[in-house]
Amino acid sequence: MTHDDVAAWLDRYIEAWKTYDPQAIGALFAEDAEYRYHPGDEPVRGRDAITADWLKDRDEPGTYEADYAPWAVEGRRAVATGTSRYRDGEGNRTYHNVFLLEFDDAGRCSSFTELFVQER
Repeated sequence: MTHDDVAAWLDRYIEAWKTYDPQAIGALFAEDAEYRYHPGDEPVRGRDAITADWLKDRDEPGTYEADYAPWAVEGRRAVATGTSRYRDGEGNRTYHNVFLLEFDDAGRCSSFTELFVQER
């Protein structure tokens, strides 16, 4: 994976989040991918389970925006950083994100771990 490959994957990740298109979500992940919302979490395992998990707790359209970029890329592993901003019934919130990513040979994510902290 190159820096540009990871940047393109992150752009597709944001677009899948905005649309909640099951095919777009599934296309991001390897068949046997693992997805963790926090480092200590038991992972959601498998493309279909990840897609279903995304679809069960949707953010309302127009209430959020995100900007992520690769910070480091080495072989199949990458670290991305960025922000997620929400404007919804809970007020305006900004989160600073770090994604730990591993990819398969086809450029699909095989391991995703998110770390985030809310800005005060």
